[in-house]
Amino acid sequence: MSRRAACLAGIAVVASGLVAPSRTAQPLTALQEHARSYQIIAAPACEELARRIEASQPRRFTFHESTWDKFPDGTDKIVVGGFTPVNRIAGEHVLLLASFHDNDVTLSQFQVMVMLLMSFIESLTIVLPFYPTGTMERVVVEGEVATAHTYAQLFSSLPSCGRPTRLVVYDLHTLQNRFYLHGNTVASLHTTVPSLIPYLEAAGVDAVAFPDDGAAKRFKHMFDASKYEIIVCGKLRDGDARVVTVQDGDPSEKNVVIVDDLVQTGGTLYECGAKLLELGASGVSAFVAHGVFPKEAWKRFARGGDRDVFETFYVTNSIPTTTDKLPADDVFTVIDLTERVIVDLDNY
Repeated sequence: MSRRAACLAGIAVVASGLVAPSRTAQPLTALQEHARSYQIIAAPACEELARRIEASQPRRFTFHESTWDKFPDGTDKIVVGGFTPVNRIAGEHVLLLASFHDNDVTLSQFQVMVMLLMSFIESLTIVLPFYPTGTMERVVVEGEVATAHTYAQLFSSLPSCGRPTRLVVYDLHTLQNRFYLHGNTVASLHTTVPSLIPYLEAAGVDAVAFPDDGAAKRFKHMFDASKYEIIVCGKLRDGDARVVTVQDGDPSEKNVVIVDDLVQTGGTLYECGAKLLELGASGVSAFVAHGVFPKEAWKRFARGGDRDVFETFYVTNSIPTTTDKLPADDVFTVIDLTERVIVDLDNY
């Protein structure tokens, strides 16, 4: 039920708790019946996610397909769905599913954000599962651009629709980045770890390892220490080399999963996995929320690659332009975030 329809019926539409939905549409519970409804706009890379969300609860979510084209001179020619032949966007809560996998598409999506916020909408929620500039948050050499700060400036300068824009991000690499945002946009930080837990239970994993203290501090509290041996790795200097060691926990005869927020080329992840096997782990897998894998670095972890040490490499589809390329019959298991996003929309 849209907000306008609810008002006409004299019903207050409020956000409420929501259990994770199944992948097919199910009858709504009493709480879900009055949960906030959304009109969905999606970047091209997120259209499949939009369709899955809509299919899971079609009475709450309506996806409007947009066209993202270019004029001959390379500038954007975008037509946002939901405005014709009837305007179904004005006065509504809008959900924008975003993917900033390159600078070109990022600018296009900022243009759509501005347009939506100036279209008399009730609210805007942006779901950006992977915040790509999270690793560029500091200046080491004068003249460097801290793009985490500049992106935050762009978000903070968005027009106001009368309330702050909510920016939903998963497993932000540097947590302090949330405080770069100000003014009209507020960060809503969430984690993908709950989506991983059922996979660990099914695989009989009994130990969770972290590649460094930072990852341990961030994720350790999310795992039940009575069920999982907690292992913390780190690097120590050995002459001119830095070697991975186990600083806490015992991997011997354990089925271990290494947990981290993202992977680029994966050197540290690989070294950690190799060390755990050397110390007697019965098996080692890996999980990252965000599989960046620049220049198809994932191939090195595939079967037969020079970093083929993991029984399973779990990764969410937070970067669909990467995970859509991963082979289905290999080491990789892609965890879909559809249910997680729907749950987190109602949990601030």
